[in-house]
Parts: sequence; C-alpha cells; structure tokens
Amino acid sequence: MESYTIGQAAQLLGVSVDTARRWADADRFPTHRDGNRRMVAGPDLAAFCVAAAREGAEGEDVPRTSARNAFPGIVTAITLGDVAAQVEIQAGPHRVVSLLTREAVEELGLEVGMRATARVKSTSVHIDRH
Repeated sequence: MESYTIGQAAQLLGVSVDTARRWADADRFPTHRDGNRRMVAGPDLAAFCVAAAREGAEGEDVPRTSARNAFPGIVTAITLGDVAAQVEIQAGPHRVVSLLTREAVEELGLEVGMRATARVKSTSVHIDRH
C-alpha cells in the first residue's frame, strides 16, 4: 500500500502543507509515523480527497484549474469488469472518471490510494501512473 508524506498529501489536495497538517491534527484523516516523517496511507488520503471535494475545502482557497488538461491526483475507485474498467481520480476539486480496458488497469498496476494523472484530450481520458 502506498503512503504519502504530509507535503505530498498537501500537493494532491491542492492546499498548503500547514493546512494539511491542521487537517491531520484535527483528525480529518489518520496519519502514522515512519521514523521522523508523518505519513498518510493511500486509501485514507483517497477517501479524504473525495470527502473534501464534496464538502468544499471549508474556506480554503482550492485551485479550480488544470494546466494543459492534466489532472494529477489520487485514485479513489476502480471498478473492474470482465473486459472493461472504470477508474476514478480525485484531482483537487475535480473528479475524473476514465473508462478503459481491464488489461490497461492491470498493466499499470493501478490501486486505490495511488498517485496518477488523468490527461484529457477531447472526449478521451488517459491515465498515467506515477
């Protein structure tokens, strides 16, 4: 399972490191220690990203744009069928859903809580694994 530092979590959430620390201190998402570093488990961060996007960032100034149609974020859900798959990425306040083949998801090794970038071109959404 992938884990993130508070700084990486802040970047994925589109907020400052101080804001991410305040949210962690307020138990909005759980953290654990890896030596001196404070870490967030990928699935916990994914769940918080979805919740934060739904409720807004409670007064925080969250970016509302993407550069060059790239949406870096965190995988929040994967639905696998026999042939097709659906991948959901929470990129700041944006929820991006991509329909692709099951084989592509397996080849990328995508899992909930993993960083990924959705790239949108016309009506196609491509997923890059980090």
